Amino acid sequence: MRPESRKSLLAKIHIAKKDLGLDDDTYRAILERLADQDSAAALTVPQLVEVVAYLRKLGWQGPPAKKPSHRKPVIAGAAGYIDKIEALLAEAKRSWSYAGGIAKRMYGAEKLEWLKPEQVRAIMVVLMRDANRHGRPA
Repeated sequence: MRPESRKSLLAKIHIAKKDLGLDDDTYRAILERLADQDSAAALTVPQLVEVVAYLRKLGWQGPPAKKPSHRKPVIAGAAGYIDKIEALLAEAKRSWSYAGGIAKRMYGAEKLEWLKPEQVRAIMVVLMRDANRHGRPA
């Protein structure tokens, strides 16, 4: 796991300040007490990490982590196509969001669940052509 960037840490501090409802005086008092500075911009990366840790102790939880979607879409009349799409994605080591991106480009729909069975079949065909082009079994 790579270390967080300075920019990311500064963003977290300012988001936490807002989420915790800290007024400017309280925020600056925290920075002064932890790092002898009154501005987060003047802090070093280790000091920024310390401030973020302290804000978490105050109750800030940060943004919720996104969970990857591993569920197969359910589409009436397209179960066979969905199974084939799942196999093609697995073979190519791609996620369902890849198929969602194809759906968005082709039909303007971000999720396969929003498509008609014939549209799902067309996405399956695109993935099969991609597999053939890259020498994977289709």
